[in-house]
Amino acid sequence: MDEERWLLPTGIEEILPPQAQIMESLRRDLLDLYRCWGYELVVPPFIDFLESLLTGTGQDLDLQTFKLTDQLSGRLLGVRADMTPQVARIDAHHLRRDAPTRLCYLGTVLHTRADGFAGTRSPYQIGAEVYGHAGIESDLEVLRLIFETLRMAGITGCYLDLGHVGIFRGLARQGGLDPSQEHALFAALQRKAIPEIETLVGAFGLPTRLAAMLVALADLNGDDALTRAATVLEGAQAPVLAAVAYLRRLADALNQWLPEVSVHYDLAELRGYRYKTGVVFAAFVPGWGQELARGGRYDDIGRVFGRARPAVGFSTDLKGLLRLGTGLGTRYREAPAIYAPWSADPALLEQVERLRRDGHRVLTALPGGDAQLDQDPRPLGCDRRLVAGAAGWQLEVI
Repeated sequence: MDEERWLLPTGIEEILPPQAQIMESLRRDLLDLYRCWGYELVVPPFIDFLESLLTGTGQDLDLQTFKLTDQLSGRLLGVRADMTPQVARIDAHHLRRDAPTRLCYLGTVLHTRADGFAGTRSPYQIGAEVYGHAGIESDLEVLRLIFETLRMAGITGCYLDLGHVGIFRGLARQGGLDPSQEHALFAALQRKAIPEIETLVGAFGLPTRLAAMLVALADLNGDDALTRAATVLEGAQAPVLAAVAYLRRLADALNQWLPEVSVHYDLAELRGYRYKTGVVFAAFVPGWGQELARGGRYDDIGRVFGRARPAVGFSTDLKGLLRLGTGLGTRYREAPAIYAPWSADPALLEQVERLRRDGHRVLTALPGGDAQLDQDPRPLGCDRRLVAGAAGWQLEVI
């Protein structure tokens, strides 16, 4: 058993040099990017009361949340599986601004099971959200920020998967489906199981035209999905038609602002259906079957915290970006270090301090270590050393 103590739980990773330094450099650049766009950084706690984590978006994460009992209060706690409910609480309860608020965040989340985002159970989640604005403009800003994030991570050739939960929700309301019927149909739509969908809508006793629309929804995907939807959903009620029209306006805006991005429409895409209220989206790269970033609109998410506000945002996994990014090793390559002998000579200590202030890495020899490294410290990543000369301590190329 002792020889297995180095093993990690499935889906839990540790990041080693030099990848850890590359990821840290990317983290700083992304937070600087969000700051330049006006997003303020917040740091929610890693552990929280369970009812706070399982509100709004959290309802979808109940099975993904590790739970434990607080020894002080006796209440159930959860290790966050997503940071969005916590950020919504900050906006609604602590900040309480009237104007639109832009917030960004970063930190580890923990899942009971691997789910998307490169198959990890411990994503290093980074994201951004806009509160207090309902409209295409904030949706578009978040989408633009997604592709700026991917570009900074060295990921190109991405495409966008775009849908709107209001289409299915509106059809379900139009048919008067009860929660169990709606859930069963939702599950079948996610699998694009058309025979099962046909059986379900037949059993529901829906009007023929409405049943046909629900069955056709599974096939309304692709570049021309919005065009076909105008005919297929012609008999739908106003909320459904409004959702399709909203998607078309957003598509026109995307074509203007992000003409280089390929957009794939899927009107049966219902990720986060239980809490999303409008558009839903995810970014993919060809050859990688999992989403790189995901998000959508979840208006009124702050209601449970005492203040309902429209909201839209996205998140991604920094470890996944690190895995797929190209050129990061070159961009963030660590400069060689300088090797210094162990000495209490004030002149040497002053020189070492000056070099470190100027941003150089200086490694000081440790007595009793490997004598061979004192002779040749290049295995430590050093290309220069400090040596005593007639003019004092000088740099010597190794």
